[in-house]
Amino acid sequence: MNLTRRGLVAGLAAVAPLASVCPAAAASDPELDRAAAAALRRLTASNQAARLLNDKAVAVLVFPKIVKVGFLLGGAYGEGALRQGGRTLGYYNSAAASYGLQAGAQWFGYALFFMNSGALKYLDESAGWEIGVGPSVVVVDQGLAKKMTSTTLTQDVYAFIFNQKGLMAGLGIEGSKITRVRS
Repeated sequence: MNLTRRGLVAGLAAVAPLASVCPAAAASDPELDRAAAAALRRLTASNQAARLLNDKAVAVLVFPKIVKVGFLLGGAYGEGALRQGGRTLGYYNSAAASYGLQAGAQWFGYALFFMNSGALKYLDESAGWEIGVGPSVVVVDQGLAKKMTSTTLTQDVYAFIFNQKGLMAGLGIEGSKITRVRS
């Protein structure tokens, strides 16, 4: 077994326990709806670029809390809600596995602003959307956020990471797989 395959198997083994502790959910999830709406309100209130994107986006997928743990092998998991016009269209989970020099635990939230119906359709029709595959995704950092205007919005999806806490070096959402779990 080559190193890449071994790493993938080890990473998936790290994520499996996270998925098994997540309860099966009903068709609606009022607690997740409230958490996603509150997280989006806080993000748009504190970040002008997020507010601009929210005004232009066709929908926003909000993961209020992702938990990431690792010691050489790592995994991350969280649940989110796809919001449009103040209501929830569906529920998704985000899972990731990693391996390498890492140790610690952290939690954070992220929001994906879908800027066109094609990107949203891709999310809806894919059997699990991997960030970095499919529509172009731009992670908005503070430098980019300061340069954004309504005329510079050219990408399919913009991502904001927020509320980072914990003790783990490095943060990214690349490699995450997003799967629709229920409507």
